[in-house]
Amino acid sequence: MTLNEGRTPTPIDQIAEEWVDTLVSLDPTVGTYIGRSADGSGLADYSPDGHAAYVQAAAGTIRRLDDTAPVDDVDRVTRTDLRSTLALDLESSEARLQLRDLNVIASPAQGIREVFDLMPTGTVDDWRNISARLDAVPAAITGYIETLRLGIEQGITPALRQVREVLGQARRNAANDGFFNHFVAEAGLEQGSLPASLATDLGTGAGAAASAYERLATFLADELAPRATEQDAVGREHYALSSRSFLGATIDLDETYEWGIQELARMTEEQESVARQIKPGATVLESIAYLDTDPARKLHGTDALQRWMQETSDRAIAELGETQFDIPEEIRRLECMIAPTQEGGIYYTGPTDDFSRPGRMWWSVPVGVTEFDTWRELTTVYHEGIPGHHLQIGQAVYNRATLNTWRRQLAGTSGHAEGWALYAERLMEQLGYLDDPADRLGMLDGQRMRAARVVLDIGVHLGKKVPDGSQTWTADYAFDFLARNVNMNEGFVTFEVNRYLGWPGQAPSYKVGQRIWERLRDDAQAREGTAFNIKEFHRRALDLGGVGLDTLESALQS
Repeated sequence: MTLNEGRTPTPIDQIAEEWVDTLVSLDPTVGTYIGRSADGSGLADYSPDGHAAYVQAAAGTIRRLDDTAPVDDVDRVTRTDLRSTLALDLESSEARLQLRDLNVIASPAQGIREVFDLMPTGTVDDWRNISARLDAVPAAITGYIETLRLGIEQGITPALRQVREVLGQARRNAANDGFFNHFVAEAGLEQGSLPASLATDLGTGAGAAASAYERLATFLADELAPRATEQDAVGREHYALSSRSFLGATIDLDETYEWGIQELARMTEEQESVARQIKPGATVLESIAYLDTDPARKLHGTDALQRWMQETSDRAIAELGETQFDIPEEIRRLECMIAPTQEGGIYYTGPTDDFSRPGRMWWSVPVGVTEFDTWRELTTVYHEGIPGHHLQIGQAVYNRATLNTWRRQLAGTSGHAEGWALYAERLMEQLGYLDDPADRLGMLDGQRMRAARVVLDIGVHLGKKVPDGSQTWTADYAFDFLARNVNMNEGFVTFEVNRYLGWPGQAPSYKVGQRIWERLRDDAQAREGTAFNIKEFHRRALDLGGVGLDTLESALQS
């Protein structure tokens, strides 16, 4: 089926649409992420009762899917992927993973705050929605504490390392100069002054939200930290569930660990070869030191970083849209943003369903970082933008005549999305965009890091032997191991390893996803022989929207 070819919605489409409605009702932040302005003022119920309501709704949707026959291939993909997603959620619930849902990057402690980054601020009504959501923060925090407290009662708690890190985040949000008070202090700047009553409400709401985070910090320090586990590793059973969730596929964890070791060695050898092209006889570190002194490759300040990101992205969209991909006009707009937080990390948020909010690339610059090297970051722009996440996600949103809302905006896994983005990095190399050895070194630096993460993440959580067999993986070894395999400062290494330790299975999904994407392409080429067309393969794969990797494989083979 070609892009934007009309299709009559089916009963399975209706089930999927109603599931999106249910999700938005249970968690209004979902409405914000997909651009439903009417649903932009509440927060989820993070209490045990809120989780029970989700489980009940998911189980009911599975029953409806089982009772409804697909009418075409689009239906078959929808039913397969939605059912497997919900079934895995129920498995995770039975394992009571929600009772220890706290980590440094992707838990309610961050999500409650981060949704404000995507809320429109251009009108008085926008700020009224923000005020209402600020008022909802205390109840959301209360429910979250209830869930974590139930975990304490049942002996299911997160690692102490994660508790301590999130405690620091909570205290920063609670501070007088923290996010909430700073956010509302800028209210109305885009369109003049706000009504006095609304300004007062915003100030009150910001204070209440900050106080809620102070209450969370107190709970973490006084109740959860003393009962948190000292063990960072989650074990094989928990890890297997998390891996399936992030990939949408079941993999052999032991084989993948050994493959990761081999892949890391291959990336290291390739990087060393490129380093010698930059400076004959030089090691990787020596070549990096040489590049870091090149003023032509350095940006000073976040304003310069933002401009360079935007210019690089705009150029890639224009050129690739001429030669490699059919890029609709709606997708040709990508906003490159400096994130309002300083936690570290680079991420992408997709467009709203009507493209009124475009896709955005966000760079959360850590405190004290003021210089940026273009050779390190060029491939990141391609990873997050075109032909990476923005093409992948924007194409699904654009394909609204074929795909229901769940398929366009909510389906998919990290392995599908991040695997495609790493695949896209290598594609840009093949297209000549990384012919400069310095830029290629930067790409390989990222690829090497992703391979190291496969080894580290599986190794530490499954308690395997380290690559040289000298000991069993520990958190201390993990910090040292990553530091030896990335060319980043100590703060970055600390943030990344803390992330892996608290978010099992997510970090390997990038490189494992790339491995699966490349295998699927090679399988298609072997099947089709001389008839194989890479542009058609990409179009067909991306037109499916976000799906689990097992679903992707079955759809491409049909």
